[in-house]
Order: sequence, then structure tokens, then C-alpha cells
Amino acid sequence: MKLFDVYPINDIVIEKALGSNVWDDKGTQYLDMYGGHAVISIGHTHPHYVKRLTEQLGKVGFYSNSVKIPLQVQLAEKLGQVSGKTDYQLFLCNSGAEANENALKLASFHNGKKKVIAFKKAFHGRTSLAVAVTDNPKIVAPVNETDNVVFLPWEDEAALEQAFQQYEVSSVIIEGIQGVGGINVASDSFLRKIRTLCDTHNAAFIADSVQCGYGRSGKFYSHDWAGINADIYTMAKGMGNGFPIGAISISPKFQASYGLLGTTFGGNHLACAAALAVLEVIEQDGLIANAEKIGNYLMEQLKSLPKIKEVRGRGLMIGIELPEELSHVRKNLLAKHKIFTGEAKPNVIRLLPSLALTQEHADQFLSALKEELA
Repeated sequence: MKLFDVYPINDIVIEKALGSNVWDDKGTQYLDMYGGHAVISIGHTHPHYVKRLTEQLGKVGFYSNSVKIPLQVQLAEKLGQVSGKTDYQLFLCNSGAEANENALKLASFHNGKKKVIAFKKAFHGRTSLAVAVTDNPKIVAPVNETDNVVFLPWEDEAALEQAFQQYEVSSVIIEGIQGVGGINVASDSFLRKIRTLCDTHNAAFIADSVQCGYGRSGKFYSHDWAGINADIYTMAKGMGNGFPIGAISISPKFQASYGLLGTTFGGNHLACAAALAVLEVIEQDGLIANAEKIGNYLMEQLKSLPKIKEVRGRGLMIGIELPEELSHVRKNLLAKHKIFTGEAKPNVIRLLPSLALTQEHADQFLSALKEELA
């Protein structure tokens, strides 16, 4: 059997990782400024994380949600505390797409309505309803197509108000900072407008925090910068530092009932141990503050460099838009300087490193980028 060929991949085999560095099978060291799509939140193979998972594996790795799992209760309490949403409820699943699926479904159960507002350049996942609210027709199969989704222009308050007048809106789903779309930051005023309209029209505000959440922006959820509370927060990537886990944090106005949502693997013992370790390290090491500090430093330095068209982002979620003639820079950063970065087509370099990134590592990246721009 061969692998189903769906990814263009670099000819690199990673055999070891620690902090913000990884090593290939030839012993070559790389700086990881991408964290595997924003997944590595506290650094590769963090000792506390490894200890937590190893100890749990020695006890029990999995049993289903048919029994009490105290780790789930501990995780809900810790997540509520660190995120500041202590009165919210937690549903655990396995991925960001699954989190968004459950959020959209829960909103529709709650208000009995069907229409969903999403935005141009949005990416919310590849499963059925998650991909239907993703603005990329190439990855939407015919079976995923639905008339229940309306795509609006980014940051267009007039279009948003008109849509609420025209449709019976069940929910609005929005990334606080668009990732795949090119690191586009939703303004505080736009997020507040969504909150107001959802309140007025009995619609649910779904804050997709899969990539821009978990402290990456300098606040726990990037939507927090607007000073509002969403009805449902979806999360996954940074939640388990590489261990598959997703979740939705649900406002107290939603009522649970048996069978409303369900999962086999969600909230298993190992996943909860991983997620607890992540929150403990984020809290103990002050990683949210570090993300803001190092992120601000990086963006200030980047904005002073020549040839860069625009620098966008918050904290350690940064987009560097380059002119077309410099589209080779990202490849050179990896091939020549041994630095992993991401991209948003056509010419945006995405930085999504560990929240524990040091200034020394930031300077290493800046030095390499300056050389390429020169």
C-alpha cells in the first residue's frame, strides 16, 4: 500500500525535536518558526509535557466516555481559569474541523435556524459543514455544497447588517485572525458589531480560535482583544502541543442534553493529560505574555526592513507579505538557512512558532530574512 498523495512535502525527515529546534535524520539542526501549523504551543518535547504523558500512559491511555474521567473535569477547570471563561462549559473532541462542526450544529440546535454567515478567505476545516463555511471551492466536494452558508466581504459592516436583515441567521463564524487566508486581523470594531447583531437577532457568535487561540495572539483567544465574549469558542491546534485534541467552550446559555453531541475518542485520558500539561506550562512560564512581547519585537523589526509590502498579525501569529519577485524567499529560508516557516498563497510568509520562542531565535530568523531580502 502507498500513501494517498495529497500533500506537497519537503524531502526532510525529522528525528528529534526540542524547544524551537528540530533535527533531521542527518543531524542537521533547523529553527522551527512554524510549529507544524501553529500546533507546537509550548515547545517540542517539553519535559513537563513528556512527563505528564508518560505517567498517564503507564496508568491508562484510553477508556470511553461511558465512565467518569476526572482528567476531563480537571481540564475544564484549568481551561476556564486560564482563559477567563470560568462559567463556560467544555465539550472535548479531536480536531479543529470537528470542533467547528460541533459548534455550528450546536448553534442550530439552540435557535432552530439554518443560515450561517462566514467570510471571504475563511478556513474552518475540511469536514462536511466546516468545509462548507471555508472559502475555497477547490476543497468543497459536491456533497458538501449547501445553500445555508453566506460568504461576506471581510470587515464589511454594511454587508453584515444587510445579511441579518435578509436571512434568519443561525450563527456567524469568524477567525479572530485569519490563518490560511493570509494573517488578516479582525478589527475590534468588527467583532463588536458581530456581537451586537447576534444579540439582537438571536444568533450565535462562533469564535474560531483553532489557530489564533491558546495564547498565540497575546491574549488567550484573539477575539478577547475586542473586549467581547463569543457564544462558542472552537480550539484544537495549540491545545495538545501535537497530541490530537479539540474542544468547544460553550456559553452557559446553551443547555446540554443526552445525545446532543457525542464522540468516541474526544476527552480520552492521554489527550486530557497532554492538554493539562500545555495549560500548566503556559501558566507557569508566562507564555501568553511572552508571545505578545516577542511578537511585538518581531513585528517592529520586520516593519523596518526594506522590500516587505506589509506585516500583519498579533503576538506570534505573523504574516509577512512580499512582492511577487521575492516569492523564492521562503524556500531559501528552509534550504539555505534551515528555518521552517509557513505560507499563505501567493506571497505571504506565515510565522506560527512556539509561544516560548526566545529573542535569540527571533534574531536568528530576522538575520536570515535580512540576508535574503538583500
